[in-house]
Amino acid sequence: MPDFPFESLRRRPDVEATNLFAVDASDRLILDEAAAALATAGPGEVVVLEDHYGALTLAAAAQLSERLDVPADIRVSQDALSGQRALNLNTAHLQATVPGLAGAYRHLPLAAELLSGARLVLLQLPRSLAALDELAGAIARFAADDVTVVAGGRIKHMSVAMNEVLRRHFGEVQVSPARQKSRVLLATQPIRPASGESEWPRSVEHADLGLTVSAHGAAFAGTTIDIGTRYLLEFLDRMKPGATSAIDLGCGTGVLAAALALRRPSLQVLATDQSAAAVASAAATMRANGVDDRVRVLREDALSAQADASAELIVLNPPFHIGSSVHAGIALKLFEDAARVLRPGGELWCVWNTHLGYRPALTRIVGQTHQVGRNTKFTVTVSTRR
Repeated sequence: MPDFPFESLRRRPDVEATNLFAVDASDRLILDEAAAALATAGPGEVVVLEDHYGALTLAAAAQLSERLDVPADIRVSQDALSGQRALNLNTAHLQATVPGLAGAYRHLPLAAELLSGARLVLLQLPRSLAALDELAGAIARFAADDVTVVAGGRIKHMSVAMNEVLRRHFGEVQVSPARQKSRVLLATQPIRPASGESEWPRSVEHADLGLTVSAHGAAFAGTTIDIGTRYLLEFLDRMKPGATSAIDLGCGTGVLAAALALRRPSLQVLATDQSAAAVASAAATMRANGVDDRVRVLREDALSAQADASAELIVLNPPFHIGSSVHAGIALKLFEDAARVLRPGGELWCVWNTHLGYRPALTRIVGQTHQVGRNTKFTVTVSTRR
């Protein structure tokens, strides 16, 4: 799609940097491979999944608008709230110069309304096979019999196992030639599940911790408990004694929130994450552990909906990847939001890979920071708000 102004797309409100991009060659390849199908698609027949910052949705909308007399009605689902907001911001920026973008799409969760009757699905391949399995299963369950899935990604993040995942849900899977270090998988002939029910979320009981973890496919670590979180769990009783409320920031499947609620019954806990899969997983984890009456789960970008100086205790196991890039920007953003939301004397408890050396940043952004634990891989710190 040479006429679409891809160079105008931005990542905001996600982290922006010279080595982080809003569009890549896989976006262009997906659109090129889907061009013929887009040329015949009708309103409401196109679904876009896991669009990073809007390239797939907006370029498809621009192509559809050239021949449709009604809105394209593209249905979109993005796991990352930052990606969803970036799509909206890019739309607002471009709609004055690119016809057909205003009102061209709507955001929907991964469910029947998103995929029912879809004849063309454009998909940025997730890195997780479990995430792909859940997405492919949902497409096969709800989309039209003649649906075509055009799924692409950067070759360095793809594997042959992705083909096998798609073949569990589609009768025909073809692989495109590589272009600019990207590749597309074309899936057709959906295989309807016998039960018609989703296999997600899945749950595993961790008897050693007295916790059950529930997870959707795209949730970090799935039903396992990553070793950083497991280490931070050892310090629950030392976290701000006397606190009546706590926040699990970037909660993932909600392990820390559930453990806090179980260990400290007087706490009211808020669990937040920008990932739709994480929020759905955390809500299921709370129900599985019988603490959903004391843990509220909220999808938000960092702590954007929380008032200044309103929190007594925040716990955090920060990510150190933005997409495929190792980048400190996301951790610093979370530290800054935690500092804003903590009241004076409030505590931020963090676990992080020791080699990342976050302690100076925590001291600068939040306040006096002490190391309270270190093992062969991780450091646990507590930062007290000035």
